[in-house]
Amino acid sequence: MNTTPTSTPARLTTPAASKLPRALLWVVGLIYILAGLFFRDPWKSDDVIGLAAMLSALQQPSWQAIITPQIGELAYAEGGPLHIWLGALSIYLLSPIFQWFSSELDANILASRLPNLLYFLILITTLWQGVFRLAKQKAAQPLPLPFGGEPSPIDYGRMIADAALLLCVATIGILWRLHETSAVPLSLALYSSALYALSLYSKRPRTATILLTLALAGTLLNQGLGAAFSLGFGIILAFVLCVSLRPYAKQLLWVIFGTALLCSLWILPAQQSNYWWQQWWLWHQAQLHWPDPSSILRSGRDLLWFLWPTWPLALIAVWQWRAWLRFAHIAIPLSLAIGPLCYLLFAQQAFEPEYTWLVIPSATLAAFSLPTLRRGAINSFDWFAVMCFSLITATIWLGWIALHTGWPPKIAHSIARQTQGFDTSIAWPALVVAIIGSLAWLMLVLWRLRTHPPALWRGTVLSAGGLITAWLLLVTLWMPALDYARSYRHVSHQLAQQIHALTPNSCVRTVNLGLGQRASFYVFDALNFSFDSKCRYILQQTSPKLSASEQDIFPFPTTEIWRGRRGGDRNEMFRLLDTQAF
Repeated sequence: MNTTPTSTPARLTTPAASKLPRALLWVVGLIYILAGLFFRDPWKSDDVIGLAAMLSALQQPSWQAIITPQIGELAYAEGGPLHIWLGALSIYLLSPIFQWFSSELDANILASRLPNLLYFLILITTLWQGVFRLAKQKAAQPLPLPFGGEPSPIDYGRMIADAALLLCVATIGILWRLHETSAVPLSLALYSSALYALSLYSKRPRTATILLTLALAGTLLNQGLGAAFSLGFGIILAFVLCVSLRPYAKQLLWVIFGTALLCSLWILPAQQSNYWWQQWWLWHQAQLHWPDPSSILRSGRDLLWFLWPTWPLALIAVWQWRAWLRFAHIAIPLSLAIGPLCYLLFAQQAFEPEYTWLVIPSATLAAFSLPTLRRGAINSFDWFAVMCFSLITATIWLGWIALHTGWPPKIAHSIARQTQGFDTSIAWPALVVAIIGSLAWLMLVLWRLRTHPPALWRGTVLSAGGLITAWLLLVTLWMPALDYARSYRHVSHQLAQQIHALTPNSCVRTVNLGLGQRASFYVFDALNFSFDSKCRYILQQTSPKLSASEQDIFPFPTTEIWRGRRGGDRNEMFRLLDTQAF
């Protein structure tokens, strides 16, 4: 017999569920996604690799570059092509328009990032709607008070949904990832869509099945089999655990059939490229191994900061709602978290793209922990956000002052080592934006100190606002220095000049050149390198820390034509060598 436990852990009054202004939510979202998305170069590795694959799909003569992603002439058999297709489509449609007021390169960069706005809109919309539906269910409601005064299901659901959205925005690990041209932004949108689809089954099962199929198929086409397994296992587990989903378990057959049908539209033509398809399978095999304690500990250590501040709140939610594990508001996000966690046990080199699969369920569970917390715990959450982000904001300003004035000297010396050769100058419009952002954070802190708001979302507003302020300061005050230190634009131009000065149709192959570096040279100067071992010229990636004898690894004599590196980079150097100079 399926009965709801009589004593809910949620304790809430109507003032605690007061409505957060919708305009504030939109402002937070717009500042979050727009800051740092434009007016910068693509950085290595995933950011520039994604852009290089998009450009290759448009510029390579063979249609296989669209079906099977490439970076120039190199097969890029990792993950899936969906985000590359969407980015390439955006470049194809919008880059000619942007070229009216910018260079072709900058127009391509700008157009490639516009899909991120769509992904973010899907993310926040489906996350909010999904959590809102889960929170309105009877099992998720707070304990009725003896004399009334508890919030209505609508007010309570809205408060929990607002908190989930703000906690997602406040998650540290996805801050940079949502602003790059990689598979991660689309992955978050697809996982959020899956959460929304599962929450929709009790009202519109057909729509939910279609949406769930699109989310699962999109995940496979976007990040490959590992991501699809994580999401698929979580979906199946949700139908097993959640009592409200069990009547619709047969719909899983349609989800599986639809996913297979949609994915076959890519798989069948992709198999025509035997080499690419073999490399794609080898890449998947290399991602997995038997559980290794060191890998598990490394992933656990990384997740502590990547999922902050949601993971401790998510654990609290699971404990506080442990008697409700079979009800949708806990069973669905918990199942979607278990899937990626199981995958991480077998992952060979899991990192941030895999960690993002936990962001949506973690933020959802964290939101449901808030009405179960005592007032002292909630206040501690508030003050931690205030102190932490105030300190980070002050540190960013102090570093900027040191960069431009040389004081404090120790900090200035450390920054100078990382930005050697950088010409410091103050961008006054960016400085004004940074000052406004800092004042807004100060006003938010004063609002918390003076008004003592009863609303339960206040801590999530402080966390999201603090992180956005820190990010805004970085992309305004520090963007020129960061671009100088992380972009390959200048070194790529230097290399292109040297290669173009060689005899026409000269063959250049590479030695130890990383994928991110290869992608950068393709993006900035359309440099393609040969795989012919008989090439006369060699581009070698090495380290300036190595001696001349350690850099000279070839069994034949070579002459160095050119060497270069990014400004301030002490670990990476490039050499263009001639093998027939003797």
